[in-house]
Amino acid sequence: MAGGQGGGAATALRVVLGRRLHDLREAAGLTFEDAGRALDVTHATVRRMEKAQVGLKILYVEKLLRIYGVTEQEEVDAFLALVREANRPGWWHGYRDVLPEWFSAFVSLEAEADLIRAYEPHYVPGLLQTEAYAATVLRSGLPHAPVAEIERLVAVRTARQEILRRQRPPLLWIVLDETVLRRPVGPPGLMRGQLGRLIEAVASSQVRLQIMPFAAGHHPAMYGPFHLFRFPVPELPDVACAENLVGAAYYDQPADVSTFREALDRMCAQAAPVHRTEAILSGMRKEL
Repeated sequence: MAGGQGGGAATALRVVLGRRLHDLREAAGLTFEDAGRALDVTHATVRRMEKAQVGLKILYVEKLLRIYGVTEQEEVDAFLALVREANRPGWWHGYRDVLPEWFSAFVSLEAEADLIRAYEPHYVPGLLQTEAYAATVLRSGLPHAPVAEIERLVAVRTARQEILRRQRPPLLWIVLDETVLRRPVGPPGLMRGQLGRLIEAVASSQVRLQIMPFAAGHHPAMYGPFHLFRFPVPELPDVACAENLVGAAYYDQPADVSTFREALDRMCAQAAPVHRTEAILSGMRKEL
């Protein structure tokens, strides 16, 4: 995942299981080559399984567990049950005709994180967009797309927002550049509706929104938008995602992720405090 463009939409659970297989193999004192010979596959196949770059085949995993010394049937069955769960397509699989592969990976990370932090200098984040705002910005970015494709992409964006309404929603902590709120998107009524949606969101304990004002001057993230995901399982490292015009790069190496985290921490100190956000948004809405 680190530093790569695109990449398969591995679920967080599949990444955890891959890391667990890696730990079991090393504890057993076996190499990639040893495991590959036992499965009658190349060592590269075993490596890809551990890095969650391919799906986990039940027969392969069961044989590896035996080779690695996992002999208790209950433990084997529990591991295989998790493999079946990890291989189950996410809800977004039904939109694969309009979703690029790199974004399927993004939606998977978003759906499984318990903390989502981001800096957004261009648009209101998708998780907080109204349908009208989403349709307008999608049309701007995809001027040649058929109407049906835009409608399906809006449906994806709306479906993604369900994570904020589930029983245990993630904490969404966004630093939003003032530019996002000052740049007109559609008619004034559309922006009033979008600002109203943000005001509703910040009333929730699960959403922290800070506005980076023009007056703050330059700041550590003036390179573009990015997200930082944290997960409820300790085996899975934080993942950063930096978007660009044709895709995204994903990073999970500690040194890389800490760079994004430090930039967010510094921006949070520069941006308007959370308790001021509602007043700022309400003032902007009155200006429209």
